[in-house]
Amino acid sequence: MNINYDKNNGLVPAIIQDATTNTVLMLGYMNEEALQKTVETKLVTFFSRTKQRLWTKGEESGNHLKLVDIKLDCDSDTLLIKVNPNGPTCHKGTDTCWNENNSQDYGFLSKLEDIISERKQTASNDTSYVASLFAKGINKIAQKVGEEAVEVVIEAKDNNDELFLNESADLLFHYLILLQAKGFIFNDVMSILQERHVM
Repeated sequence: MNINYDKNNGLVPAIIQDATTNTVLMLGYMNEEALQKTVETKLVTFFSRTKQRLWTKGEESGNHLKLVDIKLDCDSDTLLIKVNPNGPTCHKGTDTCWNENNSQDYGFLSKLEDIISERKQTASNDTSYVASLFAKGINKIAQKVGEEAVEVVIEAKDNNDELFLNESADLLFHYLILLQAKGFIFNDVMSILQERHVM
């Protein structure tokens, strides 16, 4: 990686992005030594302009940023660093330095989860399909997931990509419903996958 440190007195901006949600968490600055330490320890380390020394994020709080990937921009003077955050990124306790708490945001999937949750709350007086599944109980929801899984397998063996993708969408949709019926959300599953990845 051929980084141009000359434009900003030996420092380059480092944009920190959540590797799972793609949320921008913070902006810091790195010199060559900070980048080298980040690569070696797999914990994001900056050059603190106020302390005039290397500073590993979380060295006091324990809220480290675990390195996933580093990319260099087209001008070779800005880094994009993807991380798995361990706790809030901002020293004020929020997920980002822009006062946001959205580390569990998976875009449209999260919106879909919100809709499912809303329908679950109103299952007794809601006529939607989702509400009707919740009203029928866990056995019916689990049965639907099983049916959709079988249909995905069947379509995977054929050559109709459109049918395969539609059945895959149905499976994911019903799985999100099953998770909430069991008292969980998608992020609970993602957390387990992330833990396994680290092992």
